[in-house]
Amino acid sequence: MDKVHALLQSEYAYRRNLFGRDVTAAVLDTGVYAGHPDLRGNIVCFQDFIDGRAGAYDDNGHGTHVAGIYCGTGQASDGIYMGMAPLAKVAVLKVLDSRGNGSTGDVVRACSWILRNRERYRIRLVNISVGTLRADRKRENEQLLEAVEELWDKGLAVVAAAGNNGPRAGSITVPGVSRKVITVGSLGDGRRNLYSGRGPTGECVVKPEVVAPGTDIVSCAHYGSGYARKSGTSMSVPVVCGCLALLAQAFPDMGNRDMKLRLYQRAEDTGLPKAVQGWGLVRIPALLEDTY
Repeated sequence: MDKVHALLQSEYAYRRNLFGRDVTAAVLDTGVYAGHPDLRGNIVCFQDFIDGRAGAYDDNGHGTHVAGIYCGTGQASDGIYMGMAPLAKVAVLKVLDSRGNGSTGDVVRACSWILRNRERYRIRLVNISVGTLRADRKRENEQLLEAVEELWDKGLAVVAAAGNNGPRAGSITVPGVSRKVITVGSLGDGRRNLYSGRGPTGECVVKPEVVAPGTDIVSCAHYGSGYARKSGTSMSVPVVCGCLALLAQAFPDMGNRDMKLRLYQRAEDTGLPKAVQGWGLVRIPALLEDTY
């Protein structure tokens, strides 16, 4: 995460006292290890759509890693592996099991839960670092898209992964194919970013919208107080979601469409094809400039 902060120039936000304070993202993933020092004060609630357990847990590690990228405080590393928005909050919805598998029905139920509880937990962002191939289970994918797009239509900024099925064209996963949500690809170099899903979608929509670092990201492990290294567009999504938390603190009344428009207007062209980078790389100074 220290390298991510350097590339995105996070210090620009922190010097302006923007840390994502009180901005909550709902994270749909494998759960969370609530005992990690970096996350203890950031978790506002936990809902288990897999086994119905009450206490927070993560039997895979993916969800804890994602949550740490979004809002880890970096306490256990003296700030080296701090997340993007360390004063933000996270509502953790476990929709994937110990092997990272889940059902469309559980994700749809989680989306309904978000709509019912968004005011209670002040949820403004939704982080979806999971996805399925468009060719798989057509009706289930349609239901998933409908549920996710309803979140967007109700004003929530939904950030979804492009998936790891690149480099072939048209390899964006569901729900990242939605023309409404903000889809994030992974920025890499050479062979290291060939996994990132590429557009266009079946409806000829340019995807992803933006890219962010996603390779060899160090974030919270799901045991003890240590860290783990993971790669994928799953890691890129909470980077962007954390950037939007900083933006949401700076502009409390900014809606999801204006957030997306600002990404469009201010992303940095990396020189990669549009099907790979979309609008480009998120840079925090450009995203937040004119805040004060």
